[in-house]
Amino acid sequence: MTGKQLKNSILQWAIQGKLVPQDPNDEPASVLLERIREEKARLIKEKKIKKDKNESIIYRGDDNSHYEKILATGEVKCIDDEIPFEIPKSWEWCRIKNIFFTTSGGTPKKGHPEYYINGTIPWVKSGELCDKYLYSAENLITEEGLQNSSAKYFPIDTVAVAMYGATIGKTSIFKSTLTTNQAICGIFPNRYIIPEYLYYFIQAKTPDYLSIAFGSGQPNISQDKIKETLFPVPPMIEQERIVKSLDILIKQVTIYDETQIKLKQLNNDIYTKIRKSILQEAIQGRLVPQIDSDEPATVLLEKIKAEKLRLVKEGKLKKKDLTDSTIFKGDDNKYYEKCGIKVTCIDNEIPFTIPESWQWARLGELITTKTGLAYSKPNLEIKSNKMVRVLRGGNITNGSWQMKADDVMISSEFVKPELYLRKGYFITPAVTSWETMGKTALVRECYEDVVVGGFVLMMCPFYIDGIFEEYLNYFFQSTLFQQYCRSITNKSGQAFYNLSRNKLLQLLVPIPPVKEQQRIYHKLNDALASIMSR
Repeated sequence: MTGKQLKNSILQWAIQGKLVPQDPNDEPASVLLERIREEKARLIKEKKIKKDKNESIIYRGDDNSHYEKILATGEVKCIDDEIPFEIPKSWEWCRIKNIFFTTSGGTPKKGHPEYYINGTIPWVKSGELCDKYLYSAENLITEEGLQNSSAKYFPIDTVAVAMYGATIGKTSIFKSTLTTNQAICGIFPNRYIIPEYLYYFIQAKTPDYLSIAFGSGQPNISQDKIKETLFPVPPMIEQERIVKSLDILIKQVTIYDETQIKLKQLNNDIYTKIRKSILQEAIQGRLVPQIDSDEPATVLLEKIKAEKLRLVKEGKLKKKDLTDSTIFKGDDNKYYEKCGIKVTCIDNEIPFTIPESWQWARLGELITTKTGLAYSKPNLEIKSNKMVRVLRGGNITNGSWQMKADDVMISSEFVKPELYLRKGYFITPAVTSWETMGKTALVRECYEDVVVGGFVLMMCPFYIDGIFEEYLNYFFQSTLFQQYCRSITNKSGQAFYNLSRNKLLQLLVPIPPVKEQQRIYHKLNDALASIMSR
């Protein structure tokens, strides 16, 4: 159970009379309500408030059903269908409007600076109803702004309830005299209901308010909905016991919720760290044992070289892309790279030691890259029988990609055949945020209706045998690859970074023998699935 669920359960117990025991010596709530009615009658007689023509009394009849009697007309109706739950015998049901005065605030016109400049009156917006008690406001208005708007003073101990948008049901108790905007309903205090009990009741009622909110642009609940709310009234002394218990319990629930959030984050962090650690062990040749009978990685690299020569012959690869680079370990146990007749020591680039049967290779020796589809906005307005999905960076997660409801669709007439995604390709954002730079997905089948956009890079292996791209897929999820991608970026604007293709192709990749790639792949699948299930 989450902290929110636990809190809601406790609040429901409280307002149903199940949180604290009833004391038969307590003065019943019926006496309390009678005093409230007498107080209202006196204020009406003194012309301090207006008479409510729809004021009512709710009572239980001889047939054990609940009835509501309109005092002015004597009309009586059964309201069993409205009563949400049973309450103790010493409690009573009433409507909020029958025991509280409620009103909403207002907003001084923004075009009048004199309503705001040098203001001294705290003016609360619904987003500020976060804490149990509210003493001031972020904004101030002037007395002139107050007089020329529907804003009004809300007294100390007013229970303020947000009525609009994402803040619906947010509640605070005012601990100083404040004003509010029109998105807040103020339930003024009286001496018969403890403000904290009403505050907790509104919190318990919030899910119901959210369920009846209406309006497409900004859902809201009306002040009338709040006024008509059925309110369970306990005896005054029991109100005190309920509030005291809730104050203690809600603090504990808050601690529980914070601890649960930290635990969830810790679990996520542990999974992420373990995953990164396992991937790192894999690409360093420490996850599975080496077997002497395995063909060394140099055999695979020769096959890749032969495949590249074939592609050049068929005109599918340009000669300039046919680089001739070999990385080897010299007699002095240092790493060297031979490009043509030039030999360079690259010990400063080698990130870690790999087994003897493995081989280092530049990423550019293994793949070629393609930029995704560039298009103009007018192109998107043209519809045809064959529409093509355009993937963006947000479609990509580490290792896989997903279609989304808001994906861009473009007519196939604007798409060259070579841009369609093919089995064995990898896709990675070329322009993205710092945090998501380097995330890469493997394409596992051919598509005739999916491409990537111009800000996404396709990495196309020269050699595809089913297991090599699976090994590369895990390599691209490693910390080594993602940190390298971040290190070769250029900042573009305030929030985005550009990936350097030329530098990307210079990345050193540790290549195991093919049979060891298979063992690594299966071991990683099992290990990562195991930690995911915990």
